[in-house]
Amino acid sequence: MQRTLRKYWAVFTLPTLVCFILAFFIPFIMGFGLSFAKFTTIVDAKFVGFSNYIKAFSGDASFLSALGRSLIFTAACVVLINLFGFTLALLLTRKMRGTNVFRTIFFMPNLIGGIVLGYIWQLIFNGVLAKFNQTLTTDGKYGIIGLIILMCWQMTGYMMVIYIAGLQNVSPDLIEAAQIDGASAWQTLIHVKIPMVMPSITICMFMTLANSFKLFDQNLALTNGAPDDTSALVALDIFKTFYSRTGYEGVGQAKAVIFTIIVAVIAFVQLHATREKEVEN
Repeated sequence: MQRTLRKYWAVFTLPTLVCFILAFFIPFIMGFGLSFAKFTTIVDAKFVGFSNYIKAFSGDASFLSALGRSLIFTAACVVLINLFGFTLALLLTRKMRGTNVFRTIFFMPNLIGGIVLGYIWQLIFNGVLAKFNQTLTTDGKYGIIGLIILMCWQMTGYMMVIYIAGLQNVSPDLIEAAQIDGASAWQTLIHVKIPMVMPSITICMFMTLANSFKLFDQNLALTNGAPDDTSALVALDIFKTFYSRTGYEGVGQAKAVIFTIIVAVIAFVQLHATREKEVEN
């Protein structure tokens, strides 16, 4: 089998490689080049050096504000989603009736599209806030809190499934040995279960971090950045810069490049940190 794979590796990898080059690599290189140009379409691009990047940082306060909100939003989502997902996984790996039903119920929100979720939760939040004479668009903080709740509700079930798979792979012999040595349930969790599911933690943290940072459709549907873009995250700010501000297409492209680099660096640091834990354990 391995010899066959080595012989025909191009057959399996070439289609994926071609799609990657055409759909990602070439557009990324073109986008990087356009971040140094002023343009309305690709054919009329004119090189302007680093002026787009200067405008993104010094001439456009919305970008730095959106970046700050995205950092806060992402930190909250990474902590809460993984905490809730792991807790549910612990509860649903115990021998109890109806676990499969509960797993399905908690996973289902992940199957709903982001735009649909945004509009559904917009109705829910505005209905609740109306009792206090407030709406999602009254203050930007309501929109950010709403996005955190929405994101947790959508992704917790998905992370739960990954954590369940990790917990089910923990050897019962290790748990039994810990119990024989007199370890409490809490000590077994901290010193046996968590170290053994570190690969699952690495995956879940990476996915929640990446998905939270690049959140767009839910942000667009829930608040569209209102009021006055005080609830806009970075992806939505880039979208509005590119499509809603004439002459700022290059600035929007520069913001997109900066954003890509920031996400890549943070994701790399997170993967390196959690994988070190896997090696240690």
